[in-house]
Amino acid sequence: MGPLHAETTGTGPTLVLAHGFTQTGRLWGPFGALVGRGRRVVAVDLPGHGGSAGVEADLVAGGELVLEAGGPGPVDLLGYSLGARFALHAALGAPGRVARLVLLSGTAGIEDLEARARRRHRDEQLADELAAAADVSDFVARWLAAPMFATLRATGADERRRNTPAGLASSLRLAGAGTQEPLWDRLGELTMPVLVLTGATDPRYQALGARLAVASGGTLAVVPGAGHALHLEQPALSAAIVSSWLDHVPGAD
Repeated sequence: MGPLHAETTGTGPTLVLAHGFTQTGRLWGPFGALVGRGRRVVAVDLPGHGGSAGVEADLVAGGELVLEAGGPGPVDLLGYSLGARFALHAALGAPGRVARLVLLSGTAGIEDLEARARRRHRDEQLADELAAAADVSDFVARWLAAPMFATLRATGADERRRNTPAGLASSLRLAGAGTQEPLWDRLGELTMPVLVLTGATDPRYQALGARLAVASGGTLAVVPGAGHALHLEQPALSAAIVSSWLDHVPGAD
């Protein structure tokens, strides 16, 4: 298991960005540029994605790799969806290395055993389909056609197609939502400030986000006019919320 591919830009306090499933570290768009002002931004390719297509890691090991990509010293860590799951595991596994934690459209896991088993089975089926495919084009098209992305316009489909079938299959098998042991009872262990963002038109994750914020003692922000991919749908507003919070909330020592 090698290091994650990452692209670093800017100078200042380090902000590590962990993207969503089928994305890469190059898909933060205007949000990434805005939130990165005055910061050293490390945009990782998560295990199984982009330049890290050959890296196979579960959420625990992958969370450690994400922190390693940020370099020494406490870093600010921001994760979206799949990236939020990695970020949450990283913060719980090594709290002293995370100064502040930002979770976009995140969850602490599926608690119902049967529901989690169904999700894992579904992800295994998708992984099998990917493993038999020549490329990810059809899979990406079907993924983006899901209802949760109905309001997403800037999909970054071309960059998503840079992923490989084997890489995405390994991500589903090792870090899919069905693999995640629920962390709700551990959120009180988080020692750093936490900011949770959800989209106003994404009711499922809005409810999960509210619960995340309460259980972690964090702050919840609901972004109007945005669904699951809130940072891509409302980049300026989402970046303003995150930047203001990072500028005014002291990080953990």
